[in-house]
Parts: sequence; C-alpha cells; structure tokens
Amino acid sequence: MTATTSIRTSPQKTFSDWANRHRKWLFASPAMIIVGLLIAIPLVWTIYLSLTNSEGSVRSEHDFIGFDNYAEVFADFDRFWPAVWRTFLFTGGVLIVELVLGMAIALLLWRPFRGERWVRVAILLPLVATPVAVGMMWKLIFDPNIGFANQMLAFFGIPAQPWLSGELTALPTLMFVDIWQWTPMVVLILLAGLTSLSDEPDEAARIDGANSWQRFWFVTLPLMRSTVIVAILLRSIDALKTFDILYATKGKGGGSFHEVETLNVYAYGLSFDYNDYGVASAVLIIFFLLIIAIMWAITFRRKEKASK
Repeated sequence: MTATTSIRTSPQKTFSDWANRHRKWLFASPAMIIVGLLIAIPLVWTIYLSLTNSEGSVRSEHDFIGFDNYAEVFADFDRFWPAVWRTFLFTGGVLIVELVLGMAIALLLWRPFRGERWVRVAILLPLVATPVAVGMMWKLIFDPNIGFANQMLAFFGIPAQPWLSGELTALPTLMFVDIWQWTPMVVLILLAGLTSLSDEPDEAARIDGANSWQRFWFVTLPLMRSTVIVAILLRSIDALKTFDILYATKGKGGGSFHEVETLNVYAYGLSFDYNDYGVASAVLIIFFLLIIAIMWAITFRRKEKASK
C-alpha cells in the first residue's frame, strides 16, 4: 500500500519540485505572454500592411507589392526626410536641456532645506496635466494677439513674436513646452539616484581639497552614470514619439508649412488624412527600427563603458 502510494505521488512530487524551482517564471509567464501578444500582433500586422498597397480601408482588397512603399518613402525628400530631421532635432534638443536642467534642480534638492516639500510639489506640477491640456494652455499663452507672452514682451518694449505661428519659431517654441512639462520627470529620476549615493566619496574628495565643481564632475557624475543612462533612455523614447502636444497646437500636417511635422505626425497624416495605410505602415516600421537602433546604441555603449 505504501509503495503504491509513493509511486502514484512521485510524478506529482516531481512536478511540484519543478514548479517550485521555476515559480518566478510560472507566475510571470501569463503576463509576459499577454504583453508579448499585444506587441507582436500589431507589429506583424503593420509589417504586413507596409508590404501592400492598402489604402482607403484596411478591409479593402489590396495587393502584395513588396518593398515599393519603403522605396517611395525613402524617395520622399519633401516630407519624409524633413520629418526625420525635425524628429531628431526635437528629441536631441529637449533631451540635452532636460538633462542639464534636471541635474541642476536635482542637485539643489539633494540636501535638505526649509520648505523642501513645497518646492518639490511645485516642481512636479507640470506632470499633473495631460500633454493635450498643456499644449492648449501654451497655445493660448503664445497666441500672437491676446497671448500673455507677447503682452509681457510689449511691457518691456520688445516687438511681438510669432511663436507657434512662425515657420522658424514653432518648433523651438514646442521644444520649450516639452522641456517645461517633462524636466520634472528627469529631476525625479536623477534625485532618486543622488539620494542613493554614499556620502563617503564626496567627503573624501572634500578632505583632499577638491572644490564643488571637481567633486561633481569627478565623483558624483561618474557614480550617477547608470541613473543618467536610465533618464536618457526613458526621455529619448518618450520624446521620439511625441505627438499630442504637436498635434494639439498645430493640427494636421504639423502646420501650414509642416514646420513641426515629425515622423509621428507624418505617419498620422498618411493614415487618417490620406488613408494611405501601406505607406503609413512603412513609415512606422522605419521609425520603429530607428528607435530600436538608437536604444541598442545607448545600451551597447553603456555595457562597453561598464566592461572597461
């Protein structure tokens, strides 16, 4: 009786031991499978559409045309390549300024001071509003006729500026709006990294006679490298796919002269203004590959520095 019971329960015990050893994967696998499907299915469908002449409706009949859509996109020097330039100009510009400002503000908030909590709350206020609401608010502020910005300039005797309505000023103005809203997120990331640092390296450099700038550049910043990389990854991904602020303020095509038309706005126009789903899908796949390449380059450089 005992031998029979042990034989019957041995497979159960074997499975129980295996499940116990791999429990972290068993518990996480349902969520991983769902997330994987949510990523894979739209991606595969977009790749398929990019290889067809689908237009008018995704349910309409379409033919397989191979890489003709990609050739058409790469040959578009009027809209596609300027949109690529604006996308990287917008991303690089806001990323540099947000990192510098974020680090400066994080260093100011690093040490305790009177009213610290209120200052932190005030800094985080831009993150509370949605990007569309932020865009509409700044659109009113930069209105050329009734906007507060031009009224302030007039008070100091400075001529009114076109801001969002100017072909050359629209993109820098929206970069300023993005910096205003998302610098607090960079502050949070960098401040979390600063608070986790030990005081011993800084104290040792202080004893050796290093000034504030030397302690920051040669001690604090190298110790913050991993945190800075995380901030760069998160903000670069987010800035690359910025759409809501641009569309809320400038509308279709990124303005009359496409002055703020990035790849996201360009692909949106192809899809919902012209219903050219094949070409729009090709633009999105190219954009996706560009993002993957940039993220790979950043992480590869991080691993290369870590191995030295």
